[in-house]
Amino acid sequence: MHPTSLPGSAGIGTLGEAAYEFVDWLESAHQTLWQILPIGPTGYGDSPYASFSTFAGNPLMIDLDRLVKKGWADKNDVVPADYIKSEGSVEYGSVVWWKMPVLFKCAAYFLKNANQNDRVAYEAFKNDNAAWLDNYANFTSIKQYYDAEAEKQGVSGVAQMWNAFWPKDLAKCNAKAVSKWNAEHTENIEQIKTIQFFFAEQWFSVKDYANKKGISLIGDIPIFVAADSADVWANQKFFQLDENGTPKKVAGVPPDYFSATGQLWGNPLYDWDAMKKDHYSWWVKRTERMTKLVDVVRIDHFRGFEAYWSIPYGDPTAVNGEWVPGPNIDLFNAIKKALGALPIIAEDLGVITDGVKKLRDDAGFPGMKVLQFAFDPNEAGKDGMVNAFLPHMYPQNSVVYTGTHDNDTMQGWLDAADDSAVKLAAEYAYGRKVEASEARDLSNKGELCKALIRTAIASTADYAVIPMQDVLGLGAETRMNTPNTTGSNWAWRMPAGSLTKEKAEWLAFVSDLYGRNIKK
Repeated sequence: MHPTSLPGSAGIGTLGEAAYEFVDWLESAHQTLWQILPIGPTGYGDSPYASFSTFAGNPLMIDLDRLVKKGWADKNDVVPADYIKSEGSVEYGSVVWWKMPVLFKCAAYFLKNANQNDRVAYEAFKNDNAAWLDNYANFTSIKQYYDAEAEKQGVSGVAQMWNAFWPKDLAKCNAKAVSKWNAEHTENIEQIKTIQFFFAEQWFSVKDYANKKGISLIGDIPIFVAADSADVWANQKFFQLDENGTPKKVAGVPPDYFSATGQLWGNPLYDWDAMKKDHYSWWVKRTERMTKLVDVVRIDHFRGFEAYWSIPYGDPTAVNGEWVPGPNIDLFNAIKKALGALPIIAEDLGVITDGVKKLRDDAGFPGMKVLQFAFDPNEAGKDGMVNAFLPHMYPQNSVVYTGTHDNDTMQGWLDAADDSAVKLAAEYAYGRKVEASEARDLSNKGELCKALIRTAIASTADYAVIPMQDVLGLGAETRMNTPNTTGSNWAWRMPAGSLTKEKAEWLAFVSDLYGRNIKK
């Protein structure tokens, strides 16, 4: 469950009281893992996988009440606007419109009123994070100014981006031009850095609280970064861009049985040759940052390191792409050499070749198993093989999920699945013959969803991760993301009162029964 899904706070889930209550509930439920989505500042489409920075934290997660309690904000500045609600789905447009100006007010208050100890902590934060913080703050400051200018001129979309609308010297991240901007916008840049300090203080407080209760955080690194990001702007030599900063090729995945035209993600692709010459320093820094923020790192779209789908920039679909070799094990050897062996999970879903499997196994990373796929007729019996997503087929070095953020909830999937799939799921979960009508009845009562969670937890996979929506038995209306769609994703919030003692006791019983609370 992503922190934005926590209940209670104004507009969006935050790193406030509800985060600590959730950790307490996890402890009572004998859970030792909390998995989240990427935590960077979100941009277009509100997707955590399209962030303005892969190093920075999402300001929207900052809890305003905790700022006031620490004396870092004026309580009169953080009163929610009338249109901001504390229940129901996140309305990102409204939250951003209200909360971002409030955070800048809080930053200004802190910079004026902070005590000596807090100022020392803030200066230490800036020094420790200068490698990414300076670029992020400069990018954000310039972006805020020129986004406003673009809107005045009626310019939107890609025409508003840094490579299209900014002055050329700033767009090229010219050191002299950026330094001049910095000198002329010191107050704004300092406030941006202060907001990141707020995030870091709250994030590490929650992480420390969880760790002390025996709960590890699983984080998420998207393989690609957004074109409109400090990452691309400040590191243009490491991406496949032309002299104007426009991508030559972009990322996606090819057509498959889910989509006849594939998926056009549009992220700029890495120049892996340039990265290799630099000893993959940017990826090493990115990974090092994640290992500080979380305890275990999940790498999204792992297959892209073996080969990635390269699509000509400007194409309307992913159809005309081609597979191009990635850095393979060379990248992970460089990361291991620099940082040592790390706890990493490989998201190895999709079209997985023998080469991808070899890369995953050579790196020693556990792969992912999605229980919903075990009963999918598109997966069953491929090439005469038993479905590899059935729990009795799992290798121990793997992670089982009932579903991921890209899947429907388990109850939603059961509601939409045909009778034969529901029947198969019920027979597998209960270990006996089940008529289709009984299977549907078990599904409608929520019993089958619980049985499938138990089945995942009972598997031999080293880790079992269950979406909170599945623990609560919620339907399709609470789905976190539907790939290839925009407008209603990433918005689910857990209803207040969901963390019941009954749910915790059941999860604790099942986890204890199958030894899941024993530290590996």
